[in-house]
Amino acid sequence: MQHLLEFGLLSFTSIFTMVNPLGVIPIYTTMTSEMLPAEAKRVAIKSVLTALLTLLLFAFGGRFIFEFFQISVNSLKVVGGIIFFMAGFDMLQARLIRTKSDEENVVDYVNDISITPLAIPLICGPGAITAAIVMMNDAHEISQKIVLSFAIVLVLGITLAILLSARKVMRFLGDSGNKVLMRIMGLIVMVIAVEFLFSGLKPILRDIFSVK
Repeated sequence: MQHLLEFGLLSFTSIFTMVNPLGVIPIYTTMTSEMLPAEAKRVAIKSVLTALLTLLLFAFGGRFIFEFFQISVNSLKVVGGIIFFMAGFDMLQARLIRTKSDEENVVDYVNDISITPLAIPLICGPGAITAAIVMMNDAHEISQKIVLSFAIVLVLGITLAILLSARKVMRFLGDSGNKVLMRIMGLIVMVIAVEFLFSGLKPILRDIFSVK
């Protein structure tokens, strides 16, 4: 039971820090600033549902992707660790680099911003997809797969709640508060990145040097 709880906590933390719901708020509020509340609500719901389906698809279909492209899980852990570390480093400096939001981009995406760029790659980016695939691969028991699925649904549910109250959250936190929380999550991401990197690197080095 304790092992399952630890796995669930790691799954939730990994997915939550990669999705970074608070980091989505500034871009979401910018892109929906000219919309009516009902329209902004529909955008939030559609973007979160799209991100949820994408994450679940990659989580459960990751093994087939590995087999088709002959990808090693350990290699993915190394690459994922690097991606996590870079994302965490930028978050530690309170920078948003996954999507650049300017007036030209808003015009380009105005017809369907809920899918691109909000759902993909803002909410469901490379880091979140990698985390879902790696965590599902580490889930050897059915109970662990259920816990991971629940963690994904929970994170996306929190994301939806945050987006629906985005304007209130922005007023409450302010710019300084948002940056502080982003730095804290960035530090957590970097720690997870180191764990992922070395857990994937050790087996590769053992194979290279034929260490049993």
